[in-house]
Amino acid sequence: MPRKIAPLAELQVSKAKPKAKAYKLADGDGMYLLVTVSGGKLWRYDYRFQDKRKTMALGQYPAVSLADARKRRDDARKLLANGQDPADVKKAQKATEEQQATTFEIVAREWYAKNELVWSQGHAVTTMNRLTHDVFPCFGEKPIAEITAADVRAMLLKVGNRGAVESAARIKIICGQVFRYAIAHGVIEHDPSSTLKPSELFQKREKGHFAAVTNPKELAPLLRAIDEYHGTAVVKAALKLAPMLFVRPGELRNMEWREIDLDAALWSIPATKMKTRQPHLVPLAKQAVAILRELHPLTGTGQYVFPGRTSSRPMSNNSINAAMRYMGYDGDTVTGHGFRATARTILDEVLGFRVEWIEHQLAHAVKDANGRAYNRTSFLDDRRRMMQQWADYLDGLKAGAKVIPLKRTA
Repeated sequence: MPRKIAPLAELQVSKAKPKAKAYKLADGDGMYLLVTVSGGKLWRYDYRFQDKRKTMALGQYPAVSLADARKRRDDARKLLANGQDPADVKKAQKATEEQQATTFEIVAREWYAKNELVWSQGHAVTTMNRLTHDVFPCFGEKPIAEITAADVRAMLLKVGNRGAVESAARIKIICGQVFRYAIAHGVIEHDPSSTLKPSELFQKREKGHFAAVTNPKELAPLLRAIDEYHGTAVVKAALKLAPMLFVRPGELRNMEWREIDLDAALWSIPATKMKTRQPHLVPLAKQAVAILRELHPLTGTGQYVFPGRTSSRPMSNNSINAAMRYMGYDGDTVTGHGFRATARTILDEVLGFRVEWIEHQLAHAVKDANGRAYNRTSFLDDRRRMMQQWADYLDGLKAGAKVIPLKRTA
């Protein structure tokens, strides 16, 4: 008959001293106090489950008293009697508690802190503003594991219903990035926002119109996202020039070095490449010239400014849109062609430039008072000033400056 173990006394536990080797003081029914070499006193419970010997931690003395340790042991014995492994139950309870304590806001701020240093200041400020103003008030305090697609949908509709559809689309992207960060760190198992599409939540644009961002406040984060694009240098240069030059995507991707005079800051597009079958001149702002000069060492020995996989062909006709999809902007929010509508709207309604200059720069069919088509040099000096001021305006938006609209030019 096995010798019955005398239970420990509180005084015995408190007076236990460390020795050269760790040792145990048994209390009975599998529980004991492990005294470490450093003097730590740890409660442990040895048991068998499915013919395997296991040890369960019950806490550390004196934070967990002798009486508390015995209660934890007795609770574990009850679980064993019901066919449950107490260590597994404890682990599951801990995971549940951690999930309850891990709110969306906690995860979002951790995700933000890890990315803030590699973002531009403007993008970082915009991202946090969107989280604090739109997302956190809706479900920031809710455990991230309990957030549903319905929660995200309600928040996006609230933003979209105030007329900020582009903001809603961008906020959806931010939420998706936070959820995927949580997945990568084992906090949740799926992204509840992944099934939501802004194109299905909000009214679609009229057929035949390219998706475009025409609100300066919505254009600013898009410009910052372009600056932070991590794709190839060729595609990034094309992305940066697309809103600045607002030519048709096919005209941009087929740009050739022989058509460009960097010293004169002018791009001469031959008639064969134009939709109107008329030659076209695109004045290059100093920012555009700087981008092209930086790109020249990479592609300047070839035919195309933006070559594809082989230097004999330009990049794909979907490169710009694919890059924007990569940045999180879907086809119902913005397209490469949409930059033309962006420039057309803001140059006219915000900056106040003459419509004839804008239309001519867009290479639309513009006629004079006698019904004759203007030639490619019409308003060239005026268009030079307009294109420079447009590039400066875009820089101001990216920097987060309050850009004051220009007075309508006479």
